[in-house]
Amino acid sequence: MDIDGLERRLAANDALFIGEETAFRAAVLIPLVEHEGEWHVVFEVRAFSMRKQPGDISFPGGRIDPEDASPMAAALRETHEELGIDPETVRIAGKLSPYIASPSFVVYPFVGICDYHEIAHSYNRAEVEEVFAIPLDWLLAHEPVLHKVPVQPAPLPDFPFDKIYNGKKYKRANRMQEEWFFDYEGYTVWGLTARILKHFIDILKGRG
Repeated sequence: MDIDGLERRLAANDALFIGEETAFRAAVLIPLVEHEGEWHVVFEVRAFSMRKQPGDISFPGGRIDPEDASPMAAALRETHEELGIDPETVRIAGKLSPYIASPSFVVYPFVGICDYHEIAHSYNRAEVEEVFAIPLDWLLAHEPVLHKVPVQPAPLPDFPFDKIYNGKKYKRANRMQEEWFFDYEGYTVWGLTARILKHFIDILKGRG
């Protein structure tokens, strides 16, 4: 074995986790806007006519296409498509840790400073039902509510139990999935969006 060649290959590997290169990869932007002297986080309500997750509250974002130069480019492209914001007008403040929902699904979040008036009047009605904002000070002052969902692995019928010790009696560890809920003036932010939002707020609080 060529140890030097092995070291070069290992040094060149920049995958975040095993399976990243084949995972469904998405990117989102957390839009920050200043309105009436106060900073807000902008959210969108997905159009009720959407095939997937209609009515859900989310950040602008979506799948990273092969044509996208980077996850950040994908986040800016999706933000333009959904909220009508020119990528050239967005100031990227930084990136968050990727959210690895599973080995087959990862989301890369970015934080961007945007123009409030541009968002309020230019969003895509075909994809976005409405746009609203939550004051950043409110998010810093209010803790989200945690609910836990038990997740139990369930092998498919063709799983080769005969190849592992104890076969069908093999003990798989169950896990608890955390679901966070932010309730603000009739809006509920939960799911993937809430997890990313909580991570962002934790960083601002020095808990990230």
